[in-house]
Amino acid sequence: MRALRKVATGPGLSLEEVAEPTPGATDVIVEVEAASVCGTDLHIHLWDGWAAGRIRPPVTLGHEFAGTVVEVGADVRHVAAGDFVSAESHVTCGGCSACRTGNGHLCERTQILGVDRDGAFARYVSVPEAVIWKTDRGKLPPEIATLQEPFGNAVFATNEQDLSGRRVAVLGCGPVGLFTIAIARASGAARVLASDLHPFRLELARTMGADAVLDVSQTADGEAWFREETDGHGADVVFEMSGSPVAVADAVEIARSGGRVILFGIPSRAVELDVASAIFKNLTVQGVAGRRIFATWYRTRWLLESGAVDLRPLITHEYSLDDWEQVFAKLEAGEACKIVVYPGGMPARAQGAAEVAEVGR
Repeated sequence: MRALRKVATGPGLSLEEVAEPTPGATDVIVEVEAASVCGTDLHIHLWDGWAAGRIRPPVTLGHEFAGTVVEVGADVRHVAAGDFVSAESHVTCGGCSACRTGNGHLCERTQILGVDRDGAFARYVSVPEAVIWKTDRGKLPPEIATLQEPFGNAVFATNEQDLSGRRVAVLGCGPVGLFTIAIARASGAARVLASDLHPFRLELARTMGADAVLDVSQTADGEAWFREETDGHGADVVFEMSGSPVAVADAVEIARSGGRVILFGIPSRAVELDVASAIFKNLTVQGVAGRRIFATWYRTRWLLESGAVDLRPLITHEYSLDDWEQVFAKLEAGEACKIVVYPGGMPARAQGAAEVAEVGR
């Protein structure tokens, strides 16, 4: 089968012919119908400092996917051939103190699909039964089902916050920031404010429910804008989703006294914070990563299946896996949000949509 792989250190990827996987006793083989591309995949393609310190080639990329089970191992008990599934990308050890106390998302021996073990940018992928998530194809078609994994990051980030009737600020309108905007709106936030550097992303923020947006490249005082938009009080809850050192520092200033700051974006370097301001404002500052396995998935399912959140506007491009170079060019240029790729070739629906989009351009 063909698989998109990092085969050596340094920038670049390769579409290679590799052997189809065979299942271990507790593994499941999934025929991948749709896979979505993450910023992590772009980091690996570009071979930045994080990738150089973490990735050990060769490895097949891709950790967001949906497809049909075609084969199961001898000891698999709850999954069968023909099941339509997605999967949690974090394969945890099951035996450490975090795993044994219901905190598997904190497992220090986690292996991530497409990072530490072969992933889903291929026709078939082998994953442990323990991370399989059965999905209703009638309610979540493949191009939406593949987004459950990244959407869960935003669900986890928002899940422990009281957003109803609150003023919410989202700093950074990449995919997870945009997911957060949609959840805040669905949760009854009184006002949702968003900031980013890219007009393309800010327009998507409006589409997903932001009441007002700020292009931070066009202002020297973003804090003043947020205060004006919150009647001088500041935001009740600030989600920092960009990892920008400037935005991380601004989050403390944008939050109202007694407010909450949620840090999700990963800075590329150490960040200096005004800790005194956080103390005197009595802020609660919380770092968030990943999802609760599988508590977050249940809420994710409800938000998507109920129609409370519609992710279709965020699927800006769809490609065959053969066109992977176009995929990464779009991402690197900042001209896309979520891109869905099809290892088995473009389905008729997606092919038609792509042709219409091309005519529009």
